[in-house]
Amino acid sequence: MNKYHQMLNKILVKGKVQQNKKGSNTFLLNQALELKPIDLLELFEGHAVAKKKLKDELQLFMAGERSTEAYREIGVSWWDYCGPILVNSYPTYFEQLPKLIEKINQEKRSSKNYVLFLGSNNTESNQQPCLSLIQFQITNSKLIISAYQRSSDANLGLPSDIYHLYLISKKIDVQLKSITLFLGNVHVYDNNIDSTKQLLSGEAVKFSLNVG
Repeated sequence: MNKYHQMLNKILVKGKVQQNKKGSNTFLLNQALELKPIDLLELFEGHAVAKKKLKDELQLFMAGERSTEAYREIGVSWWDYCGPILVNSYPTYFEQLPKLIEKINQEKRSSKNYVLFLGSNNTESNQQPCLSLIQFQITNSKLIISAYQRSSDANLGLPSDIYHLYLISKKIDVQLKSITLFLGNVHVYDNNIDSTKQLLSGEAVKFSLNVG
């Protein structure tokens, strides 16, 4: 069982139940998930991830594309519920990423923490980013990425965010040592619990999107 699947199992076994506007879910607070390159390989080989869609989505994020129609054109429909424009969402912040990556590649300073903040208070938003912060650190000539997620849908959002972070790491000219996610609230919605159990037993499944 790879580390991501271990997290899913831990939620099902030890999680508590809460209710929000998207429905009832089983959750854990303040979890850490550290993934080294071998763990990422095991995850991407053993768990279905929409790699091309997520790669194209990240490119649009980094280009600052806010039109949901543009995402639909690459086969990404999960932003449709936000309306025609993504307001103060991922593109607002990820468009700063190319310059940050360029700076990291130029400096490669082990004494500096490079940080991308996502989200700001008291601003109009139709989808506040669940991924709140990405930190890049270089130590012993290796790259360590740390990310904080205030809220994480363990079935759909979490593997997608992991793959985005992996793609970002490939743009930095330093060997990756690890990606660690700090999850403020990580959860499985009730309508995906049976599918999660089936996944952990080795079956191929498709999860349902929860939006509110």
